[in-house]
Amino acid sequence: MERRHRLWLDGSWTESRDVREIRAPYTGRRAARADQADASQMRRALAAAAGAFPRLRALSRHARSRLLAAMAAGLQARRAELVEMMALEAGKPVALADVEVSRAAATFTAAAEEAKRYGGEVIPIDIDPSGRAFAPAVSYWAPRGPLLAITPFNFPLNLAAHKVAPALAVGAPVLLKPAPQAPGPATLLAQVFESALRSGDAQEPIPAAALQVLNCPNDVASLAVTDPKIATLSFTGSAAVGWRLQGQAVGKKVALELGGNAAVIVHRDADLPRAAARCAAGGFAYAGQVCISVQRILVHEDVSARFCRLLLRETARLGVGDPFDARTTVGPLIDPAAADRVLSWIAEAKIRGARVVTGGTRKGNVIAPTVLTRVRPDMKVVCEEIFGPVVVLESYSDFGLALEAVNASRYGLQAGVFTDSARLIAEAVSRLEVGAVLVNEVPAYRADVMPYGGVKASGLGREGVRYAMEDYSERRTVVTWRG
Repeated sequence: MERRHRLWLDGSWTESRDVREIRAPYTGRRAARADQADASQMRRALAAAAGAFPRLRALSRHARSRLLAAMAAGLQARRAELVEMMALEAGKPVALADVEVSRAAATFTAAAEEAKRYGGEVIPIDIDPSGRAFAPAVSYWAPRGPLLAITPFNFPLNLAAHKVAPALAVGAPVLLKPAPQAPGPATLLAQVFESALRSGDAQEPIPAAALQVLNCPNDVASLAVTDPKIATLSFTGSAAVGWRLQGQAVGKKVALELGGNAAVIVHRDADLPRAAARCAAGGFAYAGQVCISVQRILVHEDVSARFCRLLLRETARLGVGDPFDARTTVGPLIDPAAADRVLSWIAEAKIRGARVVTGGTRKGNVIAPTVLTRVRPDMKVVCEEIFGPVVVLESYSDFGLALEAVNASRYGLQAGVFTDSARLIAEAVSRLEVGAVLVNEVPAYRADVMPYGGVKASGLGREGVRYAMEDYSERRTVVTWRG
């Protein structure tokens, strides 16, 4: 039976007059239908979130932690459904979708633990004569208020978890707008939340509007972006949209996790077979539709030819095609327009002198893993985020110049460096303009508990449960005169 993703609005499943089709990226067939909230439904959701805030922030840490732990268990219990839905709606290979379920459950588990210990600090203020009459000050974190969370299609479950779990941990209600291409996992997350409510503590009932999930058109979402009831906006998606939303969200705390064109430097002393294997996986998994996917590989000229051969060998080993095949690593692009754009960028690079070493072909929305050489810095495949299964290979002679090439990007999310030289590692960490440097690893790696985010056009703020909790909170300080 075809699925219909209704709105989870103020504790009830609600339908709308506008119901849109969800198409499977691999087959092009209709996968589901999704109700789209209208302006009046969005206003109801905003009022419900504002009403839930005083009750949610007043809950004990025990109650919030228990809710989050129940949601982690609920995700594990519905693993098969979630994997199937991600493969169907987002085209994510089932092996990668299974990993995403595990990561999302771990994100909620981490939030359940952080909710218990997220506190503040005691600050001695009697450090000069004017402070002798005062007790030590207490500074603690208090939730800012309702959160508007806008998430993309590529990690439709875990990126929702990275906004929902920290917000619930601090006591901030969440209004979640999932990506229109793959709203199903967010709908299942709302069902998991609903089940967790029923199994909660009768002494401390969780307000049903602590989490609401509304699919909606962009003009309806804009109502929430500008509404004063929303205290914080957390957006993951393209740089163009993210920075535009920041301009609209006047008076709100804004956290942006945006794009990148992540680079890897492979020095001549690197473990080349491992570097090649990791670059192939990091560049082509899920068809490169990851904001920290490997896009640029800078290899020392002494080992560039050997590295290229190794990379091509590893690339040829990757399974390509049907996301429901457990052997597949490289599935389809999300829709025909995305595939058209990626191929047009490849064609543009070829016209300007780039060489396609492998790939560049298309079957439906599936583009074969593509490696380009002889590229130029101003080609789109180099300087923009391709968000597809394409990597470019460049060589360098001087490590410092390689660092400058990485920094020439307007993005700064993560970068990887393969070398055993402590001096070069220290230089890279000091000079690279990115949110994280991965040593002897590709930038596509992310641990869900670490601070994650970028600089420059790649965004503002940090995700990772503890760090998102800080973004969704504000410091409140208590100073007491003791006479």
